[in-house]
Amino acid sequence: MWIRLLDKLLVQLVKKGQLMVQYPNGRIVAYGQSLDKKISVKINNSRILRRLFVNPDLTIGEAYMNGDLGIENDDIYGFLALITQNLTNQPDSWISKLLLFTNNSFLNSIKANVPSRSKSNVKHHYDLSPELYTLFLDVDKQYSCAYFKNVDDTLEQAQEQKKHHIAKKLSLQPGMTVLDIGSGWGGMAITLAKYYNVNVLGITLSEEQQKISQQRAISEGLEGKVEFKLMDYREDLGVFDRIVSVGMFEHVGVPNYADYFRTIKNKLSPGGVALVHTIGRITPPGGTSPWIKKYIFPGGYIPALSEMVAAVEKNYLYISDVEVLRMHYAMTLNHWHQRFTENEERIKKIYDERFCRMWRYYLVASEISFRYYQQVVFQVQISKDQMTLPITRDYLLE
Repeated sequence: MWIRLLDKLLVQLVKKGQLMVQYPNGRIVAYGQSLDKKISVKINNSRILRRLFVNPDLTIGEAYMNGDLGIENDDIYGFLALITQNLTNQPDSWISKLLLFTNNSFLNSIKANVPSRSKSNVKHHYDLSPELYTLFLDVDKQYSCAYFKNVDDTLEQAQEQKKHHIAKKLSLQPGMTVLDIGSGWGGMAITLAKYYNVNVLGITLSEEQQKISQQRAISEGLEGKVEFKLMDYREDLGVFDRIVSVGMFEHVGVPNYADYFRTIKNKLSPGGVALVHTIGRITPPGGTSPWIKKYIFPGGYIPALSEMVAAVEKNYLYISDVEVLRMHYAMTLNHWHQRFTENEERIKKIYDERFCRMWRYYLVASEISFRYYQQVVFQVQISKDQMTLPITRDYLLE
């Protein structure tokens, strides 16, 4: 029964490209158009057939991790690109609605990220072996979307450009105080202190990140200019001239959005400015990939711009600038995946083959989402006073 149902689903889904599927009973079926390049997969375990139909997002990821789904030449990129492009071409089809339904299930978007849960969520991902991140990130360990001025920029160039692009939006003056919410491995805070002569407090819930960041600040001779603390953004931290948050808003939780921006408002000085850099969706509010939520980012959620704006409005703050970065994260992830692949043998020694398959799937699926399927990056600039910043965007080009 489940083979027949899956067959009907794939007949309706695959209109672009060709997908060859070998079922557990040995039957081979071609779906879609006959092209020079086709993607061939083999379902090695009949027990996943029902789950492929009921919860495709979670099951495909798990099947790839566990070897229950074999892909010819291990072309996971080609397979996910084919599926995603066909879903994108049929946004109102029953198949797309089925995927949306499963992604909205399992309480995906209603759990609040309370402080006690936030720390365990962070630990799940960011307290992995520091060597892992060294093997695929840039030298500054920027684990967020880079900013490519040219398609042939190196990853290091693009990450440096990202930090300075954000710094311009903060409109910094020497001696200002800056709060970095979700400070990662310290690169943003150190850059701001070093090149813009400001005083920065970076906060994180990751013990590994806090330890490494503090060591970096000492080695740079910036102990008096930048400090890193293991703290939640909701704690009493004082008042700051500027607030920056890069790649952290995705972990706030929808029920906390209004409180998040209220916290920013309360922590900003009267002429304060904040810049929030986050992954976003171009669709209305929805759910989270069950696979990503289970294996990569528990507690994570990708916001719609409408959700962010509504929360800002409730706090009577000015949205002074919004920029949408469209292909930059796809390019960033492509660099990460290349570096991960080059160092996979070393990563296997830290973890194992299944971990490598999980992370390879995560990096490729994420790139595909930004390249073909409804994901972008928002940079939202916020101020407490409408006259704090210049009235044109020329200052960003200087």
